[in-house]
Amino acid sequence: MKIMSFNTQHCRNYVTRVIDYRVMADAILGCGADIVGLNEIRDQGEAEGYEPQTAALSALTGMEHTYFAEAIRVNGPNPYGNALLSRIPIVHAETIPVPDPNPKTGGEYYETRCLLKAKLANGLTVLVIHFGLNADEQENAVRTVEAHIEDQNCILMGDFNVLPDDPVLAPIRARMRDTADVFAAPLLSFPSDAPQMKIDYIFVSPDIEVIAADIPAIVASDHRPHTAEIALR
Repeated sequence: MKIMSFNTQHCRNYVTRVIDYRVMADAILGCGADIVGLNEIRDQGEAEGYEPQTAALSALTGMEHTYFAEAIRVNGPNPYGNALLSRIPIVHAETIPVPDPNPKTGGEYYETRCLLKAKLANGLTVLVIHFGLNADEQENAVRTVEAHIEDQNCILMGDFNVLPDDPVLAPIRARMRDTADVFAAPLLSFPSDAPQMKIDYIFVSPDIEVIAADIPAIVASDHRPHTAEIALR
């Protein structure tokens, strides 16, 4: 099956700067994805543009099994977080808060984050995360992820906001395989028009076979999508 991690920047077209479900859906369909972990997704709110974006992408891609995981509410009742699109039925899904650091020791913008955890009908556990910008946020995110990684049939994906050699990833690398290990050459994911860094990841449990992986040169969002073709053993 084909896995895809995609930070959509609330479905904002990177070229036209307007919300564009069609360009995001075309990116998903062009990658042939069966399971998509989405970051920076809106749900129904009161502000203009806050509508069920997961449902919109589901309708355009035919990926009918969905789950939205709310991390925050922006300026009142405007939900924002991670989401999952799947061609495989979702048996169970939950939203797991990532604790905010206390005290906050970083110098960048802080935002409450969450981990999306879903069990699919084929036995696969899917984790979708979006790390914060500060080291203390990232450490909390790793601890949250560690508590929910499963040793078999488990996928972890998302925008981690750290480079591949960052030591904060060590606990994850100790238990999971980075699908980027099968890249023929290093590939970068951000910004999408002229990428300078790799901050998007797909990790898999050791029992999963990684057939191929890619960061295709797609300019839809501000991030390029990350894909991996896998087989369950």
